[in-house]
Amino acid sequence: MGRVGIGVNMEFIRHADKSFEWGVEKAAELGYEYIEPWVHLGRELMSEAGYYMTISMSEDPYRIRRACEKAGVKLSALSSHTALCRPDVSGNYLKQAIRFAAECGAPVVNTDEGPKPRWTTRQEDHVLMKYTLTEAAGFAENRGILIGIEPHQQYSKTPAGLDRIVGLVDSPAIGVNFDTGNSYLSGHDPIVWLEHVRDRLVHLHAKDISIQHSKAERGKVTGTPAGCACGDGVIDWKKVIAVCRKAPRDIVLSVECGTVEQAERSIKHLKQFV
Repeated sequence: MGRVGIGVNMEFIRHADKSFEWGVEKAAELGYEYIEPWVHLGRELMSEAGYYMTISMSEDPYRIRRACEKAGVKLSALSSHTALCRPDVSGNYLKQAIRFAAECGAPVVNTDEGPKPRWTTRQEDHVLMKYTLTEAAGFAENRGILIGIEPHQQYSKTPAGLDRIVGLVDSPAIGVNFDTGNSYLSGHDPIVWLEHVRDRLVHLHAKDISIQHSKAERGKVTGTPAGCACGDGVIDWKKVIAVCRKAPRDIVLSVECGTVEQAERSIKHLKQFV
């Protein structure tokens, strides 16, 4: 049986115009045990100026490690989403994210298949994804890093579609980063789907969906960037945590919400069950 921890995706300060280090300290102040940083390639003006929370993988990975050590939090994963259907985009990016994760101390890198090229067929896309994941899995296995594939785009919006992507490469490094909100918005029961992937689960995005959001978009979209505060929406967190406790590995619930205030309400709600 796995232990369940509570973390927060760094997008909770996305609209706060603050630096990564400020966000790490704020997460610790709110009581979070884990954080999930976003990483990007190259240079980005707003984050370098301290107004945005993403981290360039051109930086020293120990910047993340030291910020976490100072605040007393740990890393649950890196948010390293990239289009697996496009090896020209995702090949080097995902491998670099795996290297970066190994150095900064994040056990998981999360991704999804991404928006597909306009000109490829379904069959071609799965060949392209297999190529990308085969290359990435080798890097991940050598470094003890797990790859969490998230239900978020055109093929992973169903249990069968996610299963097919996860099964493209026979590697112990490849698992599922389940997203409660995306699975719900795509029209499925998130508890049933979570039970289905429980043995492949490596990480979980704790995303709640408000009643208003549900009425507007359920069955019409495959995901959303951020949800409402956990406990303010439709997700049954007691059941989610009960399933995670039966997983074969420890699982972190990484809260995905849009504001500091929502992050504060989320951890208060989740702590009732953890």
